Amino acid sequence: MAIIAENTGTKREPIQQGNYVARCYQMIEIGTVQEEYEGQKKIQRKVRFGWELPTELKVFDEAKGEQPLVISNEYTVSMHEKAKLRAVLQSWRGKAFTEEEAKSFDLTKLLGAPCMLNIIHKETPNGTYANIASISPLPKLMECPKQINDSFVLSYDTFDYGKYMLLPDFIKTKMQSSLEFQALNSPEHHAVDEPKSFRDDTDSDLPF
Repeated sequence: MAIIAENTGTKREPIQQGNYVARCYQMIEIGTVQEEYEGQKKIQRKVRFGWELPTELKVFDEAKGEQPLVISNEYTVSMHEKAKLRAVLQSWRGKAFTEEEAKSFDLTKLLGAPCMLNIIHKETPNGTYANIASISPLPKLMECPKQINDSFVLSYDTFDYGKYMLLPDFIKTKMQSSLEFQALNSPEHHAVDEPKSFRDDTDSDLPF
């Protein structure tokens, strides 16, 4: 069974700062939500990626034995030239996107993809948290161990309530505020104007 995320009620030590071999195993479509940043409200479509650190194992449950530490991060779904997601993906693949490539990129291609994560700590009034400072390709001749957790994908075009119920409350709460979730649970169950999934309709041969 996949390690989904930390329960909000469980206090765990943050992952130590440093560089780690990692592999993307989780992708959650949060949906189109309203957020406020520096006093301005914006409506943006969000996706959350999760990575496992297969070289960093720990026993969280004696019945399951050793499991990899995991970390996740949320991004606005945009391949605009100034978008953070595009910059992160370019750093990850070690190569810039052409404008033609950026027109359509299937984010689910990232599942199973290895990388190097640089993790730093952020101090907040509520405690110390581990954050991803950067993502880069694996150095030449370095290999990432095989994936340990099952791949986990949750999107609105094939919504799985069983997977949804496994998520921590803070993610479920945010998803509930999205246009997609509200449309999915409305009596009419009508589609919203925003794209329903982070999976593009067009195929791409672009290697990641």
